Amino acid sequence: MTQSHPRISKAVIPAAGLGTRFLPATKATPKEMLPVVDKPAIQYVVEEAVSAGLDDVLMITGRNKRPLEDHFDRNYELESALQKKGDAGRLAKVQESSDLATMHYVRQGDPRGLGHAVLCAAPHVGHEPFAVLLGDDLIDPRDPLLKRMVEVQEQHGGSVIALMEVAPEQIHLYGCAAVDPTDDGDVVKVHDLVEKPSAADAPSNYAIIGRYVLDPHIFEILRKTEPGRGGEIQLTDALQQLAADEKVGGPVHGVVFKGRRYDTGDRGDYLRAIVRLACEREDLGPDFRTWLRSFVAEEM
Repeated sequence: MTQSHPRISKAVIPAAGLGTRFLPATKATPKEMLPVVDKPAIQYVVEEAVSAGLDDVLMITGRNKRPLEDHFDRNYELESALQKKGDAGRLAKVQESSDLATMHYVRQGDPRGLGHAVLCAAPHVGHEPFAVLLGDDLIDPRDPLLKRMVEVQEQHGGSVIALMEVAPEQIHLYGCAAVDPTDDGDVVKVHDLVEKPSAADAPSNYAIIGRYVLDPHIFEILRKTEPGRGGEIQLTDALQQLAADEKVGGPVHGVVFKGRRYDTGDRGDYLRAIVRLACEREDLGPDFRTWLRSFVAEEM
């Protein structure tokens, strides 16, 4: 008999990073506000949470991140100007972001790693399971990864992480999971985790990507977690403790993702994400693809 677990309604989005890989663009503009075609990257992430049924969103911010709050707030002057012009299309786009979800904000203050950022969410989350979405990973809405992770957590309890198979020479860029198969083809049982191992030390080629559904016991562990790799409090280290002892917070499962993912944290992948998404847009795609073919042909 399938056990029922508490329904998840809250999402946490850490957004306190400095975005140093995108300097000088991020000197005064948060990296999360960089546009992917015509929407800031962070809006795609909030839309994903809402599509999975999580409409209570807490954003972990820091200094110089006020534009994030402004984007998801009403802009009465702009709305009034568009309304007077009769520009209903752009008015709807402006209002869309402020109507997406119930938004909350808390500042991380001292940037001490992803684990510390997640710990900042404890007062808001309380004793409920919750999702964590990293803004650098954009998941195509046609591949509902987070919704599947929520289903797995509601079935098994505990925590669920998103995994993706990568080439062995790339595993040092990610947290890595040691896993066992389950009866569900896309679900594995996680029994160990390592943060950014060398290819020789990696227990598998299953890399952790930026989606988590976490049991609230993670907060108790994070409070006791010492700084790890890079001198930061690593979420992977806390999850490793949960995976090692199911009595505290339940098991850790992984959903193996084989869909479309866009990494906007890397400059090259950011550009590729824009090209891919623009090509697939009904309003932009036909003309853009024609230009792109011509451009590539000329360059080749």
